[in-house]
Amino acid sequence: MIIISCSHGLHLAKKIAAKLKKPYSPLEVTHFPDTEIKLKFNINVKNKIIVLIQSFYRDINDCIIETLFAAETAKDLGAKKVILVAPYFPYLRQDKRFNPGECVSLRTIAKNIDEDIDEIYIIDPHLHREKTLSHIFKIKSHKLTANSLIENYIKKTVKNPVIIGPDWESYKWAQRVAEKVGCDFAIMEKERYSARKVSVKLNKKIDIRSKNLIFIDDMISTGHTLLEAIKAMKKLGGKKVTCFAVHGILVENALEKLQKAGATVITSNTIPNKAAKIDVSEIISNSLL
Repeated sequence: MIIISCSHGLHLAKKIAAKLKKPYSPLEVTHFPDTEIKLKFNINVKNKIIVLIQSFYRDINDCIIETLFAAETAKDLGAKKVILVAPYFPYLRQDKRFNPGECVSLRTIAKNIDEDIDEIYIIDPHLHREKTLSHIFKIKSHKLTANSLIENYIKKTVKNPVIIGPDWESYKWAQRVAEKVGCDFAIMEKERYSARKVSVKLNKKIDIRSKNLIFIDDMISTGHTLLEAIKAMKKLGGKKVTCFAVHGILVENALEKLQKAGATVITSNTIPNKAAKIDVSEIISNSLL
């Protein structure tokens, strides 16, 4: 087995290789002046199991093309098997045609992954209508989770917490973490008016005045829902707020906006960012044993 870091897997691949005591090599990725991708393996992959580490954040479409090029090239060079570890995987919310004429993007991505990859690992995929990865991919798929890492982090660092799920999609997530941590939880009821405008309120009465409020979700993207939730909690007497997420997408200055609103933000390092305090490399390496 050889651990190969794609351009957006550099922050994790070397750690994973060290934990597994396996060879590590970064994929050499450059661009022509017209932005065409050029890549090269710098290690012999013939008859080897190749593990590509690629997290699909920023320049997502380039990441997809790069990964497919790398998998196809590895096979062409004689690799025995190609495994993709995608700490964060994109397009999962686009799993149906919501309006006439739309592309079902996930279906297209999955077909290409199935063709070039033999096995895939994803951490906390953002699943909606498709409940398991086996409904998306034909290849062998593994759904990993960072839940235990977040639970342990909360237990060690936050006293007297109450878990708040920012919307109904986070209900099971918030409930599960609250049970493990041993604290109460509530859910914010959200009404969305547009991609950037929402209103929220608590789904039940709960005393939060003496509590450390913890918002938890699988990802933080623009942070608009959390910002509305924080405002609502402050009106109810909440003070200290910490926002936990597995995937810190954090676009449109989300981190700065949340910090300005008085929140501490903690994410895992599936996507590298300034709030990434929780390391998922051990979860990945253990799954590959």
